[in-house]
Amino acid sequence: MTEVDPAGATAGRGTGGTAAAGDAEGLVARDRYVDLLRAFSILVVVLWHWAFTILVWGPSGPSATSPLGFTSGLWVLTWLFQVLPLFFYVGGYVHLRAWQRACARGEHLGHFVWRNIRRLSLPALLLAVVWIGMGAGLGAVFDVAWVGRAVLLVISPLWFIAVYLGLIALMPAWLWLREHFGAVPLVWFAGMVVVVDILRFRAGMDELAYVNMVLVWGLAFQAGFSYEQVVRAPRQFDAALMWAGLFGLVGLVFSGLYPGSMVGVPGETSNMAPPTLCIVALLVFQIGVAEMARPSLERWLERPGPRRVVEVVNRFAMPVFLFHTTGMAIGRGLFYALTGEIAEKQVPDTAWWLQRPLWIALSLACTLPVIWLFARFGHRRPTGGSPRVAAP
Repeated sequence: MTEVDPAGATAGRGTGGTAAAGDAEGLVARDRYVDLLRAFSILVVVLWHWAFTILVWGPSGPSATSPLGFTSGLWVLTWLFQVLPLFFYVGGYVHLRAWQRACARGEHLGHFVWRNIRRLSLPALLLAVVWIGMGAGLGAVFDVAWVGRAVLLVISPLWFIAVYLGLIALMPAWLWLREHFGAVPLVWFAGMVVVVDILRFRAGMDELAYVNMVLVWGLAFQAGFSYEQVVRAPRQFDAALMWAGLFGLVGLVFSGLYPGSMVGVPGETSNMAPPTLCIVALLVFQIGVAEMARPSLERWLERPGPRRVVEVVNRFAMPVFLFHTTGMAIGRGLFYALTGEIAEKQVPDTAWWLQRPLWIALSLACTLPVIWLFARFGHRRPTGGSPRVAAP
């Protein structure tokens, strides 16, 4: 779970922090609202993939699409449910507080960065190696060229892990910027995103657009360093963030320069690969929405049931994210074995929508055993060492 110092976020408007027994550093308080935002982000990503991935088979093998390309107006929902900006924002705060505690213990910044990179990268590398090895073996034995594309679909969410690892590796730079310039670098980064987008859309410099992978996600991560200031700000500030982000999105999308969807849609320019200025506006909007909803959701978190659900989701956040596409692939394989149908209808109809809960249930049922195996493997590691840091 995410633990913060008592003088941190829970000292502001938040009411959801509760005391918990800490380590040698003494009593700490848990910001349960941060845990809720993390849990919400993970669940949205996983459920979106399980419910809305449409598998299409062509001459070269499988590819994925979604109902966004076939259902008019559905892209508006991505303004709330494209949660990666919010996740990187929370991640920045989590790692800042983790570093502050590590620094108080006397840990060197380089060791802190390496410890977190190692903890996050090892399971991701294991997953990639297993799938790539299986794909190579199956491709060689059965002489099927499409296996590589199938493996790529399963491990494609690991791009997020790669970006997150890069942000952790740049912790010294983020900390230096915060120490010397405060929140000003957020404006610099947003300005550089504008320049990159102009060069991308007006000058056709598409390759340069991938600089925004660092600029946009770095901005979100760096914004998390200001989480406590946002929490302590008056509600008028939260409303200003929400409306500024919303009006920014409306202006950018209806200018005709950017697509409306905040997730990738086949055949359209993407706001995500690489990210655009729309994602910056989306971040501002989502931070405002999260803070406006804080009082009601913190009261909800005072109930034992919701609090327990959030704790469980956060406990298994890493394996759920890593293995949810593996479980989905196993479920698709079982469905094909039982029915002989390997592709779905490309144009969703009423029956397709009614089947979404069944696909979620099947994917969940196939993911849980994989997580169980991962948990057994994880429990065999040597005990001791540095305390765990919530990541991603």
